[in-house]
Order: sequence, then C-alpha cells, then structure tokens
Amino acid sequence: MPGVTHDDAPLLADLMPWSVAPPRLGRRWPAAPDAASLKARWDALVKAEGPDREALFEPTRSRTPRSAVTQLPGQSSGTGRLERESGPCPEPVRVLHAPFDEQWLIPDHRLIDAARPELWRVADERQAFAVEQTVAPEASGPVLLVSSVLPLNPPHGPRTGRVRPLYRRPGGQEPNLAPGLREHLAERLGHSPDPVDVLAWILSAARPGSGSAGSGSGSGGIEVPLTADPEVWGEGVELGRRALWLMRRDGERPKLPGGRRPYVRAPLPTLPLELFYDREEEALLLGEGRIAPVPADAWDFQVGGVRVLEAWFARRTEQAEPGTLEAVRPRSWPQSWTSELLELITVLALLAELRPRQSELAVENPITATELRRGAVLPVPEGARRPASVLDHHEEGPEGQFALL
Repeated sequence: MPGVTHDDAPLLADLMPWSVAPPRLGRRWPAAPDAASLKARWDALVKAEGPDREALFEPTRSRTPRSAVTQLPGQSSGTGRLERESGPCPEPVRVLHAPFDEQWLIPDHRLIDAARPELWRVADERQAFAVEQTVAPEASGPVLLVSSVLPLNPPHGPRTGRVRPLYRRPGGQEPNLAPGLREHLAERLGHSPDPVDVLAWILSAARPGSGSAGSGSGSGGIEVPLTADPEVWGEGVELGRRALWLMRRDGERPKLPGGRRPYVRAPLPTLPLELFYDREEEALLLGEGRIAPVPADAWDFQVGGVRVLEAWFARRTEQAEPGTLEAVRPRSWPQSWTSELLELITVLALLAELRPRQSELAVENPITATELRRGAVLPVPEGARRPASVLDHHEEGPEGQFALL
C-alpha cells in the first residue's frame, strides 16, 4: 500500500485492544464435523465406569473426570464431577474448529482445558470474532479471519493467534475499538463509521507488520493502515463487507455464476480416503467422486501456509486410534459434508477474487499511529485491554453452587 510506512501504520492490537487466546480443548473428541458422533461419544463415555471412563476421557493436568468447574456462560451443561455423570449429552454448538472449517462442539466446561469463559459471555448473533492467523513465509493467505461462531485453537497445523471480538458486551454493545477512534475517524472522513464498517476496513487493509511498535499486547504486529480519504475508505469498507459476509456465512448462501458453479459430477464413494486436484479439468477428485468446476484459486487458497481444502478433507478422513472416543465417527461420507464442501469451494473462490482489489487499495492520505497519539487515541487505556464486566445473572459454579460474582 503506497503512502504508509511500515513503522507508522497503527497496529491491530491498538485498534481492537481487547483480545483473548482462543479456547484450547486439550483432547480432540469433544469436537467433530457432525453432531451425531458427539452424542454417540458422550453416550460411550457415560456408560463406561471407573478406569475405563478415565481412559476414554483422556485426562490432562487441567482436566480429569474429577475436576470441579463452573458452567460455561450461556450453556446448560452439568457442573457435577464427570466421574458421576449419567445424563444426556449437552446439545452441541457450532464452532470454528480451524480456518474456514465450522464443526460441532460439546459445550461442557468439564471437557475443555482452557475454555476462555470471557469469550462465551459475549458470543451471540451480533458478535463477530476477528481471529489472527499465522503468517507463513512466502504465503499470500489472509492474516485475519472473521467468524460469527466461537473460534478454537486447531489441534493440528498452525496455531491460531489472538481472538478479538468486535463487541465487548452481548447484544452488539460497546465496540472493542480504541476509545476515541471512531470520533477521530469521523473528523477526518466527515462521517462517523459504524463499528462493522471499521472491522470491514481492518479486514481489507490488515497486513503482516514489522513486529516493532510496542502495543503491549504481545500480538506480533499485524498492521492496519488507515485513510482519511472518504472515497478510499468507502472502497475498502465495501470490499471488507463482502469478505465479512463470505467468512461469517450467516445469511444467504453465496453462489458463483451458473457456468462456474461447482457440482458433483460423479458420486462420492462411501468414504473417500484420497483427495486430488486436476488443474486442467478444474476438478476435485475424492476417490472416484468428482466435483467440478473448482477454480484453481479455490484449490490454492491457503491460511498460514496450509491449503484450506486439503486440511478440511483431512480432518474428516484421517484415521483415529481404535478404542478411543475420536474413533466414534461416521462410517460413510454424509451428504451434509458434500453440501458444506461445495459451499466452501464457493466461498474460497469468491474471496480469492477480492484479494487483488484489496492488495491494490492505495492509502494516499494516511492516518498514522503518530497522528493517533497526537489525537490522544493512543496509547490505549489499560482498561480497554481487559474484558468488560458483563455478568448480569448468576452463573452456576462447581457441583451446582452459584458462582460468587
């Protein structure tokens, strides 16, 4: 981006100051691509007794079947020790298991080593979670993704960076933006931008930084050039809004034009174990199954140096150790996975089309970090880096006792 030097573009860690490490499961079996498998795994766990239940649970230093923990905010799972649990499986919820891979999770605090309750408290239909991604050398993938569901730290592959919710309180209240930032932008742009518009601009403009300029957050230095040019701002927001819609996937389903729309050309086998891409035919081959057309840009789309489609397929076909709860999974390829795969191909193809326009976004009239310091927007007050107090009801503590607030 011309017009902005690397050492004076504001940092994402300052523009969206409150951040949380993503939840870490500690065991793989409480998450799966299908909800039915999770309920079967839970049933197998509660039917086992004593040492068998302990082994199936896969204890860690943070969690064992004897751990006493609070209830997850917004969830109705039990709080008694899991060694005595005999009830039904808590209803699974959607989570972002890995980049562009929504899966299901048993929302039970007893199963999760580091659940990050502060994120669960602000997760609702208005929330948008900005998730920092690993920057791989020579990779052109995005450094920032946005999800409408809670993101997890992937069990394999590049670790997810900090999670930055757009709102600090439920119901879309109190934007997680540097105090005074929107007012400063209003003075320079001539209008006060909506919080979603600020996030849209950030999504369009975010880039790997030099790692300098201490923000105190330990974020690793994602930079976000800002502009005072209303026309450039509007273009960046438009591109970012489109990317937000594609990443969140919480509205009308995206579609490619008719001639480019991917279809199943040959039925997928019972459980395909190999994935191959034919560039000449623009076809994705899953065993003997065939999906086409699949644009090369969708196949080549990477996050953190990992090809998204390959990783998505591997997580559904990799072998699990026999006798573990993770081995309880579909014996055949569900139709729902095919539908999800077709939509994922579409999303990646459409996002790839945006990337050249985003990279050409030229900031001719920059708002620098120095300017924000002069305007008293920076440095950010320490309170803005901590979670807001959002407890307006009792949360159940261990063994059914209410947590002290």
